[in-house]
Amino acid sequence: MPVRLRIARTFWTRPFGRALLLVLLGLFLLSAAAFGYVWVHFSRIIDARLSGEIFENASQIYAAPELLSLGDDASREELAAQLRRFGYSSPDEEPSAYGRFRLLGNGIEIQPGPASLVGSSQAARVDLAKGRVNRILSLRDHAPRPSCRLDPAHITNLFDSRRTKRRLVRYEDIPPHLIQAVLAAEDRRFYRHPGISVVDGLRALWVDIRKGAPVQGASTLTMQLARSFFLTPSRTWKRKAAEAVIALQLERRFNKEKIFELYANEIYLGQRGSFSIHGFGEAARAYFDKDISELSLPESAFLAGMIRGPSRYNPYRHPERALERRNYILEAMVETGALTPEQAEEAENQPLVPAPANVEASAAPYFVDLVRDTLLERYSEEELVSQSYRIYTTLDLGLQQAAAEAIREALPEVDAKLQERTRHSRTPPPPVQITLIALDPRTGHVKALVGGRDYTRSQLNRAVAHRQPGSAFKPFVFAAAFTSALENPEQAITPVTTVVDEPTVFEFEGQQYEPSNFGEKFFGIVTVRDALIHSLNVATVKVAEMAGYDRVAQVAVAAGLNPRLRPTPAISLGAYDSTPLEVAGAYTVFANNGYRVTPVTIAQVLDSDGKVLERNFSQPRLVLDPRVAYLVVDLLMDAINRGTGAGVRSRGFTAPAAGKTGTSRDGWFAGFTSNLLCVVWVGYDDYRDLGLPGSAAALPIWTAFMKRAVALPAYSDLQSFTPPEGMVSVPLDPETLQIATPECPEVRTELFIVGTEPREFCPKHRPSVAQRVTRALSRAIGVFKPGREEKEQPKTAPPGTAPAPPPQIPELREEPPAAPDPQVESPEKKPRSFLGRVAGLFRGGNHKKKPKDSAPLPEKKTDPRTSKE
Repeated sequence: MPVRLRIARTFWTRPFGRALLLVLLGLFLLSAAAFGYVWVHFSRIIDARLSGEIFENASQIYAAPELLSLGDDASREELAAQLRRFGYSSPDEEPSAYGRFRLLGNGIEIQPGPASLVGSSQAARVDLAKGRVNRILSLRDHAPRPSCRLDPAHITNLFDSRRTKRRLVRYEDIPPHLIQAVLAAEDRRFYRHPGISVVDGLRALWVDIRKGAPVQGASTLTMQLARSFFLTPSRTWKRKAAEAVIALQLERRFNKEKIFELYANEIYLGQRGSFSIHGFGEAARAYFDKDISELSLPESAFLAGMIRGPSRYNPYRHPERALERRNYILEAMVETGALTPEQAEEAENQPLVPAPANVEASAAPYFVDLVRDTLLERYSEEELVSQSYRIYTTLDLGLQQAAAEAIREALPEVDAKLQERTRHSRTPPPPVQITLIALDPRTGHVKALVGGRDYTRSQLNRAVAHRQPGSAFKPFVFAAAFTSALENPEQAITPVTTVVDEPTVFEFEGQQYEPSNFGEKFFGIVTVRDALIHSLNVATVKVAEMAGYDRVAQVAVAAGLNPRLRPTPAISLGAYDSTPLEVAGAYTVFANNGYRVTPVTIAQVLDSDGKVLERNFSQPRLVLDPRVAYLVVDLLMDAINRGTGAGVRSRGFTAPAAGKTGTSRDGWFAGFTSNLLCVVWVGYDDYRDLGLPGSAAALPIWTAFMKRAVALPAYSDLQSFTPPEGMVSVPLDPETLQIATPECPEVRTELFIVGTEPREFCPKHRPSVAQRVTRALSRAIGVFKPGREEKEQPKTAPPGTAPAPPPQIPELREEPPAAPDPQVESPEKKPRSFLGRVAGLFRGGNHKKKPKDSAPLPEKKTDPRTSKE
């Protein structure tokens, strides 16, 4: 008899139960299909985002190669970090074409490779002691050397259109205490979970349900990376679910170290000016001016604490809050076992000292902006942020730091003067702005550039903004005047040509132009030399009138100033706009023997394979006859030694230098040594009148910078300015401006282009014919001992000599009298032949007008239509 199986009737066997089971099964299958779709969908997104290079291959910007000298501050770690950023490899890595380095017990061994910019000749062992370089040994001949050149330091990546800045780091470069701090702050179970934390997730879900909105975090570090890479920061349950799916996929694709490396390079850590800071590498540089490998434990804890709120814990705006958060992270590290209580207490007792908010010294943001704008004229933005170009610039980081420090030192003095001037004003003026440009006058390489007071507040680059140069333009007037010597030596304008400094109305094209001097003070008959060195406005316009306004405009435009200059009387006083960068380029004609070089910021550009895409040189172009250029230099040296720029000497800058103040609505100072040219501009963005002359506004900053610059080994080898062939120094009587005789009580030595010098002896103290013949014969046979008017000072006076200043030149100053410069040079006389000397005794010439005596000139106000000097 067959056995029947009886199935117990339950809920699931009844029709309703079976229907419900089918529904649940259908929902499961639909959910599985949906999950599969979502899984595949996000898998494709991940593939697209992570295929090839994960981060944009933004082009990298480097400074110029730098000189490492004995006594320089340095450490093994700093040097290694710089070399690594350039592309050098360590012994445990695959050899790099850029070079190799090896850490030693008390130093570092540097071996440049074939792709190095400095070459194998710079291979050296650098020994360090107490944070300084105490020995440099060549690896080629094992001989000691005073210095070696290093491949350039990495400045920054070329930011994209979103102005994102990032310094990629490897997991091995991240200090262990930074890793431990991040995990203590964000994900203590990072190395144990599969990308999501079920327990934390359920707890967060319960809080969200009670609140009625997704307010609780509980994202693992991997989920944070998923959100940052692939999703929006919106707080929704849908986004949280997507985070979880992507996190699971990331954990399948990468090991924990790679995930942490991606996180360390992607995490957002605040804003500096208009830049977004992403990654700990960039944050270490932005907040502490350090490489990530150099971060201390307290600094690492601070950066880890910033993850939750970069704005809330900003150390510049909320230092107390940032310190409290840092200490909280240190205590969390004790809880995870990363620190002992004693270590945490020691770290908490250390102050939180971020780097100065002024980022000019290390990041040179205005310079980088200028480089980027230049590159965008030749390459697309897509190329620049995706092709890993290596951009080698002309920037000298030592000079850039000197510029930042000089501004930080001298700008408060300018602020104080402005506050004093406006203390009764109901509406105080905005912060004054500044530009400083330093370049090599021989090559045009821009070595330092500051384009504003604070890049974090304003990204407007004043280095390329058009402003009136005022009296800083005047040297081009006198250069145009001196070129007359090349056409008609007998009628040439020379440094002793005289003009009348008095109220004058100039007629031009049916219009009247009436400039003024400071305080409406005028000084009668003055020489061309005094007109420039004491910045006399009316006298300068008269010199321009004599030279021809057309010629003045031609010289200025050829030197690189505004090509739209109009040949009017106002051109003489710098009434037409030029940029500070144009002014710096134009001044190279004086510092470079009449040759102009165009300012250059980019030395060369290489693609990712090392192929040279461009290499830039500034071709010198002759603008002025070297003799004309040197005459202007000689006057500009006088301007610094006893004229409107005398404040340079009173502030302790003693090196041979030439320069000129300038005042329009702004303050200027442009000056140079034999190997460095610097232009400083100070003013307001809204074009309001600064109310200070260049000697009070720009000169202090210029001097502070140049004192630091000449202390650097690369700029310490200063040479005196040497006159070219074809010039002669002549002793003159300062009263008659004719050749001095032994009977003249005072003597002034003046410089001339040969053929333009005075031919008459001083008529007031003229020797007899017998005396002149005897004197000439004595000279010829070498037994004549020169009188005081013939005791020459060489133009290239050795350091430490102090030639006496001309005794009867009116002391016309913008600043109070300065101490005499111990290195003032006077022109070197070119010997004349015996026949020439005898002939000169009997040559006639036009007698010059006797100049009126002048009292010291106070600081001069500017005619509001043109210049204030």
